[in-house]
Amino acid sequence: MAVLNNEIYESYLAINKAIKRLIKFDADKLGITTVQLKAIYKLATNPNISLGELAEKLRMTNSTASNVIERLVQMGLVERVIPPENRRVVSIHLTEKGKMILDQFHSSDSLFINKMNDVLDLPEEDVSELLRLQTIVLQKLTIEEE
Repeated sequence: MAVLNNEIYESYLAINKAIKRLIKFDADKLGITTVQLKAIYKLATNPNISLGELAEKLRMTNSTASNVIERLVQMGLVERVIPPENRRVVSIHLTEKGKMILDQFHSSDSLFINKMNDVLDLPEEDVSELLRLQTIVLQKLTIEEE
């Protein structure tokens, strides 16, 4: 039986913690939470997304996603759109104010983006190998029901 390799486990924990800190730093500068920043980013990269799809992409329940969106609506960063041809469908869109927040996040002041660009500056073969190995690790760690 293989012994748990704490070095690998600790490495993933440290990377996860570092990424969360970077995103929190940027979100704090923008005056929003990390979850709100992630939601805004997902909305920008997935136009006409439904609440259920957004919840799935953010890995949260529909109820939690609904609360996040409601707060973003109250802040004027997103709006719910009901197309007249199908009133049962509600899509979520960024407002101009929401797009401005995203533009600020994408600016050169974003610590997360700057640090991720540092990672992407590694030799292409190293990045490819990293992604290949992470895919294998994820496959081995994924429960088949997922």
